[in-house]
Amino acid sequence: MIIVLRIIHVLIGISLITLILLQNSKGGLGSAFGGGEVYRTRRGTEKVVFLATIVFACIFLLTSIISLLLRA
Repeated sequence: MIIVLRIIHVLIGISLITLILLQNSKGGLGSAFGGGEVYRTRRGTEKVVFLATIVFACIFLLTSIISLLLRA
């Protein structure tokens, strides 16, 4: 059970890294200080990647907590 959970955890981690690297880098903290556009909506593939990143981050957190609880 623990081995399967660790394999899933590693695969989710790799997927999360990939999704983060696929995101557009124009929406960083620099736009908060006057650079770039004031408001921009995500559309199409960018929105799907953004939402998938949130879902994978939540799954990664959940598998981390489950792994911690099973270890104790």
